Amino acid sequence: MKAAVCHAFGAPLTLEEVVLRPPGHGEVRVAIEAVAICHSDIGYLDGLWASRLPAVYGHEAAGRVVELGAGVQGIAPGDAVVVSMIRACGQCRACRTGKPYLCATPYDRGNGVLSLPDGSVVEHGLATGGFAEECVVHASQVAPIPDDLPMELGALLACGVITGAGAVINTAKVEPGATVVVIGAGGVGLNAIQGARLAGAARVIAIDLAPEKLDAAREFGATDVLRADMKGLRRAVMGLTDGLGADYVLVAVGAIAAYNQASSLACKGGTVVMVGMPPSGARMEIEPVIAAATAQTLKGSFMGASVVQRDVPYLVAMWRQGRLKLEELITARYRFDQINDAIADARQGHVRRNVIIMEKRG
Repeated sequence: MKAAVCHAFGAPLTLEEVVLRPPGHGEVRVAIEAVAICHSDIGYLDGLWASRLPAVYGHEAAGRVVELGAGVQGIAPGDAVVVSMIRACGQCRACRTGKPYLCATPYDRGNGVLSLPDGSVVEHGLATGGFAEECVVHASQVAPIPDDLPMELGALLACGVITGAGAVINTAKVEPGATVVVIGAGGVGLNAIQGARLAGAARVIAIDLAPEKLDAAREFGATDVLRADMKGLRRAVMGLTDGLGADYVLVAVGAIAAYNQASSLACKGGTVVMVGMPPSGARMEIEPVIAAATAQTLKGSFMGASVVQRDVPYLVAMWRQGRLKLEELITARYRFDQINDAIADARQGHVRRNVIIMEKRG
């Protein structure tokens, strides 16, 4: 099959033939029909996080099941599925306590799921390898979707939507009537805004530098928008929250300046949720005495604390009811042979999500 292979960090991907081994016990093979470009993929492409080359990245995908490994139940060949990077063993403490997104069982991404024709191993990027015509993943990584959900919309549910909406619903557990600040109105931030709306937040304040992103934030449900570089930003947030600050502040951008500012926008007893992913080694500053005196909580949110088999059907239901925007998240669609153009465009910062539409094989 063909895959977009990364041979050098920061360099364009090359479309070439690779070998995908058959699914083993508990695994499924999926023919990918759509895969989105996530900023986490770009981070790996640039070498910001640990990875070995060559590699095939891509983790925001949807397609149809082609083949099942031994022991797989609940899905069948031909089923439409979302393919996520959340690989869960089902046996470790995290899995047993309902936190599969924190599965503690190590996964060797160089185990030979992918290889070059000469036999050399290709890293199974993000445990998914979605920038390819097909992928082999653990059954825990897929969630069925209805046939009438377009594949390019289903792909968005694999990461961007569950990360943003899940940070609000699962991690923060925002209550009806709460006030929410979302810093960063990119792809994940827009979904955090949608999540706050679904949770019944009374006020959703979006903060970003780009006017077009603030316009998008209003489209997705923000009640108020503020420029991140405005003078008196904290004062403006206080003015919108009766002088108290927000109950929840979600940082949906990987900028240290945003993290350093977040707690000043939260109320006493408020919660700061860390969603955006800065490069490894980046540090934020916090004054413990202020955190103690304000009784604020700082919470990390990985993949929106999502259980894909639970959360994907819920989000599909919200889409059916017209309460969740998916089509509006797509900036542009590309062919597989245009993947480098899609990535270059996504680097510009104005993109919500670019999606690769795969040609159906056979």
